Amino acid sequence: MTALWRLAGRARDGVSSAWPEALALLLARLSLAGVFWRSGRAKIADGSLFTISDSTYYLFAEEYGGVPLPSDLAAILATTAEHVLPVLLVLGLATRLSALGLLGMTMVIQIFVYPQAWWPVHSLWAALALVLIVRGGGRLSVDHLLAARLSPA
Repeated sequence: MTALWRLAGRARDGVSSAWPEALALLLARLSLAGVFWRSGRAKIADGSLFTISDSTYYLFAEEYGGVPLPSDLAAILATTAEHVLPVLLVLGLATRLSALGLLGMTMVIQIFVYPQAWWPVHSLWAALALVLIVRGGGRLSVDHLLAARLSPA
């Protein structure tokens, strides 16, 4: 039994070392970024790089009307955030701040737009964002490279 316990301890130590954690944080960053990037791209007019579609303005005025902002402003802010924050997450640049922004968007969506979608959708987005807020981008991030360059040797 003691040998089995030691083997389990070694397996745990291996999985919780720096590189498995870096890969898990990269997957969390890519997963959360992918959700919001796809949503942001769906708000853009066909054939354009970043022209918000008329249907997006309509959705914010009608279906997302519970958001406590003017609908045109909410459409612009949401679409911009859904393009900028996922790119930052993929790069691992300002990871904690980007994840905090997406957590805020998740909570706005949960409270004002789709309150019935907490389980399983919004809870998973919130969990991914919280992991990134707490742990940061990990070794495979620009944040890590910058911290290594800026820290005194």
